[in-house]
Amino acid sequence: MGTERLYHADSYLREFTARVVAHAAWKGAPSVVLDRTAFYPEAGGQLGDRGVLGGVAVVDVQVDDDGVVHHLIGEGAALPAIGDEAGGAIDWARRRQHMAQHTGQHMLSAALVKAAAAPTASARLGESGCTIDLARDRIPEAELARAEELANSIVDDDVAIRAWFPEPAELATLALRREPKVDDHVRVIAIGDFDLSPCGGTHCARTAQVGTLRILGAERYKGMTRITFAAGARARAELAARDAALRTLAAAFTCAPAEVPVAVDKMRRDLAGARDSLKEQRERLADLTGAALIASADADARVVASIAGDVELVRAVAVKIVAAGRDAVLCAPSAEGSAVVIARAAGSTLDCGALLGAIAKATGGRGGGKPERAEGRVPVVEGWAALVARHV
Repeated sequence: MGTERLYHADSYLREFTARVVAHAAWKGAPSVVLDRTAFYPEAGGQLGDRGVLGGVAVVDVQVDDDGVVHHLIGEGAALPAIGDEAGGAIDWARRRQHMAQHTGQHMLSAALVKAAAAPTASARLGESGCTIDLARDRIPEAELARAEELANSIVDDDVAIRAWFPEPAELATLALRREPKVDDHVRVIAIGDFDLSPCGGTHCARTAQVGTLRILGAERYKGMTRITFAAGARARAELAARDAALRTLAAAFTCAPAEVPVAVDKMRRDLAGARDSLKEQRERLADLTGAALIASADADARVVASIAGDVELVRAVAVKIVAAGRDAVLCAPSAEGSAVVIARAAGSTLDCGALLGAIAKATGGRGGGKPERAEGRVPVVEGWAALVARHV
């Protein structure tokens, strides 16, 4: 016989007494079995309660296939004696948040059907995040926003929530949002006339107790859409954190919070312009540097040089030198080491990959490439030309 579930009748019951009927185990952890309990066991996507039982900590609550609820006790704690009456107390802050999340999930699931034709396939109410998997791919943001607005309008209306076990005849007449997962003793949650769902979880008594609902994100998941949402205190904390981040950005941009998107867009345009200008200047510098290196090298010899600049400049200079029909063996020293670019001209027999490999091995660097081109990074060395000459 399963454990009597006191929370079915009253989700707000915080303390209770029950008789210890057995000591058991759940996946190797010691557990206590009671004749009745107000502790909610993990099920239906909702996490199990925590609290105190007989003076010892309850760290988790699970239920087996026979409907027996296992109260997992903290490691090393003495179990209440079989036959004794034990007082239980729920971790109310945790339970209250779970109630808001679970009620909010029902409301969002109903709203998503009505506003986005997106039925719920599954839901998970986790320690740090809540998700709903919707049996529809690529839901537009506008439809998600309408569903969120609809759900919050039910919060504002402070609709009464009812939980009961209807008789089979009554159950057959109810327009449930989804089919029950059990065949008998079906518990139904009614959120006014907005939603009717079979559910064994804990819920608020009125929709205003959910506080607020917020869809935090959406992503494609296994051909469906997974949304992340928050409700109650968690939603308030999330919105407060986002507001704080927005205000920090506003202060950095010296603008109002609502003007941050405009400031960011301007910064992006400015950055794009600066990048275009930098590209033009790098091309000009590469032309001048390449010409100077070619002029200073022996006729028909490969150009071996150490130049000041980043790897992008080194690449651009190498392109100029190769275009002029000369091999390029270049490095650019920096605090992180020397960026190396080796490229050969048309008709050259220089094996760039082999040369870089030999230099990297000799210096403790890294890199590689093909015979016609190679790149890597080696420690800063004195005498780049002499180092190259030893390995050509």
